[in-house]
Amino acid sequence: MTTRFTLKIYCIIFIITIGGLMFSFQYLYKRSVSKGALAFLFIIFIAGCSEITTAKTATSVNPESQQKSLLPVLDVYKTPTCGCCQKWIDHIDDSGFQSIVHNRVDLTSLKMDMGIAPRYRSCHTAISTEGYIFEGHVPAKFIQQFLAEAPKNALGLSVPAMPVGTPGMEMGERFMPYQVLLLKPDGLSEVYAMVNSYKEQF
Repeated sequence: MTTRFTLKIYCIIFIITIGGLMFSFQYLYKRSVSKGALAFLFIIFIAGCSEITTAKTATSVNPESQQKSLLPVLDVYKTPTCGCCQKWIDHIDDSGFQSIVHNRVDLTSLKMDMGIAPRYRSCHTAISTEGYIFEGHVPAKFIQQFLAEAPKNALGLSVPAMPVGTPGMEMGERFMPYQVLLLKPDGLSEVYAMVNSYKEQF
């Protein structure tokens, strides 16, 4: 039984109860009920039912919003005019992440604070709720894998520069093989994944 149907039943019961009380009043005291009183009771009834319905609507949860709130969140820092950054954001959003975009004119200080050495940098930086960093056009596939493994002594992943064919850097059928690097706190890195074809990114 739906909530809306239940509310309708309550309202009908309310009408019947009020009607019964009014009839009893007329029968016992032989006095008619004025039209004003009837109107007053009708207004109270309408207000009460409307209030119940409104309260239910206000407390209802949008399933789509609830589902979105369960997605892993990535705070993405990029420059306002970076087109390939936005394409990468679309890629991660379509792959099960929820992005929160922060546009900044200068990202250098952020990258320094996060311990990303210049040789590992790219056009945008994403940070997970756990504090891991994902620098550049890292495929969502590897971000999901990394977060599931949560490697010790790791800052995150990086795809330095902007290799052609990575998510967000598509240029027709062109593709440049590249490495996904695992960044470490001491400034060193190791190869996390070698991507030799476009399909290996998904």
